[in-house]
Amino acid sequence: MKAYVVGVGMTRFEKPESRDWQYWDMAREAGGGALADAGVPYAAVEQAAVGYCFQASTAGQRAVYELGLTGLPVYNVNNNCATGATALMLARQLVTGGTSDCVLALGFERMKRGSLGGGGDGDLAASPVARHYGVMAARHGFAATPPTAQIFGNAAREHMERYGTTPAQLAAVAAKNHRHSAHNPLAQFRDAYTVAEVLAARTVHDPLTKLQCSPTSDGAAAALVASERFVERHGLAGRAVEIVAQAMTTDTEESFASGSCLDVVGRPMTRAAARQVYERSGLTADDLDVIELHDCFSINELLTYESLGLCAEGESGKLVESGATTYGGRWVVNPSGGLISKGHPLGATGIAQVAELAWQLRGEAGERQVPGARVGLAHNIGLGGAAVVTLLRRAE
Repeated sequence: MKAYVVGVGMTRFEKPESRDWQYWDMAREAGGGALADAGVPYAAVEQAAVGYCFQASTAGQRAVYELGLTGLPVYNVNNNCATGATALMLARQLVTGGTSDCVLALGFERMKRGSLGGGGDGDLAASPVARHYGVMAARHGFAATPPTAQIFGNAAREHMERYGTTPAQLAAVAAKNHRHSAHNPLAQFRDAYTVAEVLAARTVHDPLTKLQCSPTSDGAAAALVASERFVERHGLAGRAVEIVAQAMTTDTEESFASGSCLDVVGRPMTRAAARQVYERSGLTADDLDVIELHDCFSINELLTYESLGLCAEGESGKLVESGATTYGGRWVVNPSGGLISKGHPLGATGIAQVAELAWQLRGEAGERQVPGARVGLAHNIGLGGAAVVTLLRRAE
């Protein structure tokens, strides 16, 4: 059975504590936006998958109560930075499995200012990602900088040492995404920067500067996932975007065996998820037009190019430098501005990526529209670990 995204909505992503709102206010805005986009009432929704990381248990119920009190089942989802895509995957499975005809995937986050810690209430030894940080510490030691910036920064250093990737190539990722976000009214940051300005920004963990790191953010995003029967019944064929294939993977021995931060930050998971999606859909990287990927740090965009098959291993620095991943190139990657510039409220990110792709594939992305976009791919990853790859196609 097929599944379609028939409505999307999101709030503007904002700096934590910059707006007087609660997570349920965000949910009402994003969820209401998705329902309005589809033109269907909340009463048509049969189940809801709600993702978040920093709110209390059953926050999902409190959030959807803002949309209506219909008694529908609500599943609370937490999968680190891949939470949003995980909620979307659960919604898709409920539809393709024949359990429901219309399911709401909703993600939100109300975060604190400052860098993310390592989990485990400040005790890294108790963190779910302690094994990941242990691999890093064995090779690079453990510094006083934020743990997530450390592990990705050390991955960047390894990539530079192994493949000759340059600081300017890493900065080119951030410059591109900041430039893209200038045309996104929902992005947390809308200022454009040159490669030189990205390099000159404050260093967070060498070689990553502040402008190469995604910020903490408040915000929400929602997607309404429906069956083919629902689409036909409600006359939504002209707006529906098909979820052609989707895959989630977790860490295997490959993530840890090499002792490399390149693998421990999720490269094997992404590669495996992408392979499954391509096999299930019969499509390849050559068929993609637009991509929203998890650029939590600039190095992760480069690693994802390689894992998705946009280029050979070690060639990603040259790829971004060539202009192949922006307007006028082979693909447009992160037209929304990506996590680096659009923002990264953990529970919302994966669904916001799909919202952007839905707008792109429907030709509704305004100044950031990718001309002729028909096929899009979303990539959402969380340490600990989970990688979700979603392939979408404009319904004909």
